[in-house]
Amino acid sequence: MTTRTRAARSSYVCAECGHRAPQWVGRCPGCQAWGTLQEQAEPAGAAVGGPRRVAAGAPSTPARPIAEVALDSARARPSGVDELDRVLGGGLVPGAVVLLAGEPGVGKSTLLLEVAARAAATLRGGAVLYVTGEESAGQVRLRAERTGALHDRLFLAAESDLSSILGHVDALHPDLLIVDSVQTMSSPEVDGSPGGVTQTRAVTVALTALAKERGLPVLLVGHVTKDGTIAGPRVLEHLVDVVLAFEGDKHSTLRMVRGVKNRFGPADEVGCFELRDEGIVGLPDPSGLFLARFGATQASVVPGTAVTVVMDGRRPLLAEVQALVAPSSMPTPRRAVSGLDSSRVAMLLAILERRGRVRLQDSEVYTATVGGMRVTEPAADLALAMAVASAKNDVALPPDLVVLGELGLAGEVRRVSGVRRRLAEAARLGFTHALVPPDSDAGTGTGMKVTEVSDVSQVLARIRRASA
Repeated sequence: MTTRTRAARSSYVCAECGHRAPQWVGRCPGCQAWGTLQEQAEPAGAAVGGPRRVAAGAPSTPARPIAEVALDSARARPSGVDELDRVLGGGLVPGAVVLLAGEPGVGKSTLLLEVAARAAATLRGGAVLYVTGEESAGQVRLRAERTGALHDRLFLAAESDLSSILGHVDALHPDLLIVDSVQTMSSPEVDGSPGGVTQTRAVTVALTALAKERGLPVLLVGHVTKDGTIAGPRVLEHLVDVVLAFEGDKHSTLRMVRGVKNRFGPADEVGCFELRDEGIVGLPDPSGLFLARFGATQASVVPGTAVTVVMDGRRPLLAEVQALVAPSSMPTPRRAVSGLDSSRVAMLLAILERRGRVRLQDSEVYTATVGGMRVTEPAADLALAMAVASAKNDVALPPDLVVLGELGLAGEVRRVSGVRRRLAEAARLGFTHALVPPDSDAGTGTGMKVTEVSDVSQVLARIRRASA
């Protein structure tokens, strides 16, 4: 029986999940996303009906017992940037492909240029190849001079063609390859425009194969869409070994590298950086950025502030939440939120009114965090409730007090994870008192005076007694 062939035709591939459909539809049958199917040409002569058979071939390397597999090729090597190494799990693994994604202007190119210069200085004779497809070589050189990222073993190439990149790799034999960005690269062997589904997938597959074949670590810069997801097909995140999200507010100098996927280490680690005029600098101890009253005395503390400890990945960070309660003559007083979850703040205000008997229906309430930090963890519920009550009663909380706990709808204080680790970070920064949920068993080993509270009314009663 002869196999039927068909002429060249088109299929439609989802840009989010890679699902292939024979005809265009508005909604992807695979991931249910709207408007993500894009046309892709298929080669002529493809078999119709049934899977194609693949002939068996000789393996490139024989299978070995797992205990005999060498570990030298899988050990991480420091990149020279400690905060990035923290997120990567110790450094760059030979043959690893890392995708760094972030919004435009957040500082991705600045960070990777710093990584390239540090790596060139620590590789002991090895070369680093930085390929840019978005800027000219002169623009990158100007940034390198401004940030002090010049090095003799750092090579720069302004290319957007995949074959040219492979030619540079063959000529230099670098120990690290950085591509900025993968959406600007194109392969001459694949149809489609740069940044499209087909081109982006083909470039990523080729660079991944190059990394695995030569044991070359590759850093890829990826763009994100307006909803925060990585631009291009969703399969990109499955092809690479590590996915990092580079986050930051344009109104703040704080930048965070957050692990999303990591085959060589923890996927919940966070690295902190500060973007300055002279470049980007790692912050091994960033808690001071989020405290407006760091080192303050009781006389200098104003009502409406409370300090808590949030876990960003596996990293404890001290955060200050602030509240301002002002009288209002409007029928519907205003509620404004900055750096917090607005729906959770509304729930906490309702708990304070119903369970804590704090009258807020005739007051405007403004809540915010310090330093541009985004706090969404429930462990900050009790601290925010105390900040609002402190502002309402015009009583300042002690400056050496840290508050932990999640609030339930009945007003109960619920346990949170990692209390001992959070209190150890607070004690390191000079805090001596803590309010924690019941049965936390966290008072030993921290040197702090720990008080367990089971209901929000207990805490508010203390504030009322202090205001009397």
